Amino acid sequence: MGSPLWVPSKDRIENAHLTAFRREAERRYGLSFPDYAALHRWSVERQDQFWPLVWDYAGVIAETRGEEVLRDGDRMPGARYFPDARLNFAENLLRRRDDGPALIFRGEDGSRRALSHKGLYDLVSRIAAALTASGVQEGDRVAGFLPNTPEAIAATLAAASIGAVWSSCSPDFGTRGVLDRFGQIEPRVLFAAESYFYNGRKIDCLPRIAEIAARLPTVERVVVVSYAGADAPAESGGIENAVSLAEFVAPRAAADIPFRRLPFDHPLYILYSSGTTGVPKCIMHGAGGTLIQHLKEHLLHCDVKPDDRLFYFTTLGWMMWNWLVTGLATGATLLLYDGSPFHPDGNVLFDFAAAERMTHLGTSAKFIDAVKKAGLSPAQRCDLSALRAVFSTGSPLVPESFDYVYAHIKKDLCLSSISGGTDIVGCFVGGNPTAPVWRGEIQAILLGMDMAVFDDDRRAMVGEKGELVCRRPFPSMPVRFWNDPDGAKYRAAYFERFDNVWCHGDWAEITPRGGMIIYGRSDATLNPGGVRIGTAEIYRQVEQIPEVEEALAVGQDVDGDVRIVLFVRMRGDAQLDEALVKRIRDRVRSGASPRHVPAVVLQVPDIPRTKSGKIVELAVREAIHGRPVRNIEALANPEALDHFRNRRELAAI
Repeated sequence: MGSPLWVPSKDRIENAHLTAFRREAERRYGLSFPDYAALHRWSVERQDQFWPLVWDYAGVIAETRGEEVLRDGDRMPGARYFPDARLNFAENLLRRRDDGPALIFRGEDGSRRALSHKGLYDLVSRIAAALTASGVQEGDRVAGFLPNTPEAIAATLAAASIGAVWSSCSPDFGTRGVLDRFGQIEPRVLFAAESYFYNGRKIDCLPRIAEIAARLPTVERVVVVSYAGADAPAESGGIENAVSLAEFVAPRAAADIPFRRLPFDHPLYILYSSGTTGVPKCIMHGAGGTLIQHLKEHLLHCDVKPDDRLFYFTTLGWMMWNWLVTGLATGATLLLYDGSPFHPDGNVLFDFAAAERMTHLGTSAKFIDAVKKAGLSPAQRCDLSALRAVFSTGSPLVPESFDYVYAHIKKDLCLSSISGGTDIVGCFVGGNPTAPVWRGEIQAILLGMDMAVFDDDRRAMVGEKGELVCRRPFPSMPVRFWNDPDGAKYRAAYFERFDNVWCHGDWAEITPRGGMIIYGRSDATLNPGGVRIGTAEIYRQVEQIPEVEEALAVGQDVDGDVRIVLFVRMRGDAQLDEALVKRIRDRVRSGASPRHVPAVVLQVPDIPRTKSGKIVELAVREAIHGRPVRNIEALANPEALDHFRNRRELAAI
């Protein structure tokens, strides 16, 4: 069994939100929860008690909650939470109006800006008034093509305050990728940044903004945002119907915001599937479900407290940005970084953490692996004494990366590998700040989420690999998909595999301790000889080899079977030769199993990934089979696919 990598102190357990919440549940309902498993069991079996307690514990601001908690709770999709409630998402995030810092921004160019809670409230009020004066109404779409700056958050909350629906892309998206998304949802107003910085370069966005605006006929106003801040002048580049943000809000004085309190499932966000296998799906999330799900996660599972410094390295093209924004509802300060996390080197985020006394650092598993391979030791370089938690998502965090965090970042912190997705704008599994961290395991199934791992016959398994499912509804299920009037696309996405059960598409295993291990996407699992293998099992072995920077594995159809093909990107000037191929295969055989050993190992100079940094096995699988890859605009580096097409080494045997 071994020993845990971290055990929370008695003081940390005693002072955790989760402990206070458990005690309040016991007091209110006359129950006893001897451990987390008992608390979790109650949270899924008695949703009529659990979610109202989350509401009260988090102090949700609403005109009314109503008596009914869950209507049609036996239907997925179709269940509705708090059907009589009326609230406003932005009002819950803007509950503070003091001079304490709400947002602290640092750009790759070295710029730093801070905005107080009062300053943020005032800016939101001015943008909201300007949107209303522009004719924006409840249900209208407002789009953002923006870097991760304070103005992006202010525009989002302004839209939410009047009941408009916000949707965003990051400025590294190409024109086609933006049009594939915003072209479907028909926004009336577009907020767009004139420029941003990445990897040492200032990148001009105006030509793309002009083309995007010209091809979105529903856009009536383009608001051009300066990277330097809301009050800085911005060039409009001759874009029709364009105005700078400073000009947009100039006629509007800061005032009390007349928040429109709307139904619990009133649309808040439209997020997008990765779109690597076709035009992205437009996933609509409700205000109430997003709010209560995030509050549960931030308070109970991340232990975020007022005046904490919460950070996630993300762009506006990834749902973790939406997740981060809701952190304002806890009273925390949000730390925003925009730029490359490796410019000038991999220490930049840790330097930011030290300078701003960061308490919660969120990033991707790939980033942790990259700084590990670079030999960095932030613990020796930086004062990270304020840091209490590290979050990791985007792909499975391998056991060796758990070791690295505790050896080279900080020994005393809660390392929370978390997993969920755009589909639920939140998490299914994640942290438990009152429990130990075990090497290679996600700590817990989150409260209120009835997760299981199914085999093909709907049998729930422990200690075996299968499909990750959720057996009961939860508040942040999508309200609907855009342009899906009969719900057929929605049902096909999650409920086709198992009727009335959410099938998430991850290949996973629940451990005897109640934790979870995720092995990758189930549609990307390999199937040699009829045995399903998660790609993460291979990556864990291969990426421990010093010469290998990164790996990608796919299955190739050959003679009625599937063989594993492994592509590796090498570190520095390293080259793949026969000796290294043998070492790779030996490592996989001894560390995983003979079935995991790749039949073919090939070197590539780059590996394709989405804008949020996830490698795209499905696109590579299509490429090696000579099939077209649809919607390559969803990729950050679509040119990388060229390295996988027409490889003579992959000629069918």
